[in-house]
Amino acid sequence: MRKNFEKKICEYTSGLFDETRVLTEVAIFADKIDISEELTRLNSHINQFRKSLNSMEPIGRKCDFLVQEMNREVNTIAAKANHANISNKVVELKSIIEKIREQVQNIE
Repeated sequence: MRKNFEKKICEYTSGLFDETRVLTEVAIFADKIDISEELTRLNSHINQFRKSLNSMEPIGRKCDFLVQEMNREVNTIAAKANHANISNKVVELKSIIEKIREQVQNIE
């Protein structure tokens, strides 16, 4: 990322750029595209969903809520995605989550 930023900055500024500014921009960009928190939360929602399926109590609303949360995390990942593979996986995940959502609506 840093090399790409430096190259682009050199193209636009005739080779003159502030190294500190480049490092700051790289750090900001890296933070913006970091999806580790979303992946952690998504994994947590999936685990909670699995545990709910083994419960003897009514789980419809809880599962519906968890599916909404999974969808929210995947949407955030999509917004941050800066890579074609991630974008492709997001489409697959959204399709799977939609299928799960349809099934959850039949659970009480």
